Amino acid sequence: MTITIAPHIKRIARGKHGSEHLSQDDAKAVFSILLRPDADMLQLGAFLIAQRMKGETSAELAGFVQAAREHVSHFDVIKAPVGAVDLPCYAGKRRAAHAYLIAALEARDAGTPIFVHGVQHIEGRVTAWQVLSQAGVRSVTNLVDAKAVIESDGIVYADLEDLNPNLNRIYHLRDRLGVRSFANTVTRLLNPMQCDAQLNGFFHTPYANYMAEANVLLGQKSSLIFMGAEGEPELYADRQKVVKRQTGQTIEAVSYPDSGNEIYPRQPVANLQQIYDDFERMLAGDRTERERVTIERISSCFTHN
Repeated sequence: MTITIAPHIKRIARGKHGSEHLSQDDAKAVFSILLRPDADMLQLGAFLIAQRMKGETSAELAGFVQAAREHVSHFDVIKAPVGAVDLPCYAGKRRAAHAYLIAALEARDAGTPIFVHGVQHIEGRVTAWQVLSQAGVRSVTNLVDAKAVIESDGIVYADLEDLNPNLNRIYHLRDRLGVRSFANTVTRLLNPMQCDAQLNGFFHTPYANYMAEANVLLGQKSSLIFMGAEGEPELYADRQKVVKRQTGQTIEAVSYPDSGNEIYPRQPVANLQQIYDDFERMLAGDRTERERVTIERISSCFTHN
């Protein structure tokens, strides 16, 4: 039997002055219904668009994440090793190679366990998995195998389609809806293995506070949330904007010194093969000054977050 969420849609879709925010518990309850395979697609679309127009609160995001975690097999049973870092990669790159993944591999070599999750393919972009697979990183389909691989290899990749097929279905509705939904943010906050630390890149400035506050509500031990290069968890080598460090109940702003506008101009869209080639070059130790600075900045986050 289909369960209706019409009363909740009415609450959030009453316009600029009439809409209401949901409590964390209500957000969890509603999204739990929408994550079901038999969810009413009309109500799902209406809810996603209404939330997009209204804007999500940190409490709503926390409730949505809690609901999504209930659809991850073995969540709260299988956990990452102590000191592990959660690395959600859901944007892909099209301007420059994944310097943050070079930093992740080096952090792994230094003893920090890394759990990477994302989507395998994004049209017009190179995803984290597409370059990690070149570097010999193994992919798993469940948390049981993830625990075994991360303990043996120090790093592992898992795809959202395998971790949470229901959330993956909603995440991929963007083309049909015409806009992104809060599912994109939920994937970044999901932390399927409950790693102690999390590095989380976003693209739109307001999400810094929303995501940090949601992590407080979710009991995350620590996270660094920042405007990332192309939306990935990669700090810029210069002009870094909006960095929030969340530690337990505390949120603080973090700043990085600018290196000067004239040093690193905006990078043009690259040939996608060039991104693969540049990643291999960086992996071999051949790095430009810009890449070196970026890798150093993000490396410090893996060890000090």
